[in-house]
Amino acid sequence: MAEILREFEPDIETIALIPSDGGRFEVSVNGKLIYSKLQTGRHVNPGELVQLIRAVRKGG
Repeated sequence: MAEILREFEPDIETIALIPSDGGRFEVSVNGKLIYSKLQTGRHVNPGELVQLIRAVRKGG
């Protein structure tokens, strides 16, 4: 989370952490799911979320 805030703080209007059960960890940007622990079966690697967010910002 800290790396996301450092990288994208000027662009972030809000961040929400939503508690859930079942090991769910999902990240959406502008309503688009960019990472799901349930789908991948693993936690994100260091730097992975920043790369995924950059790709969304570039339209990729």
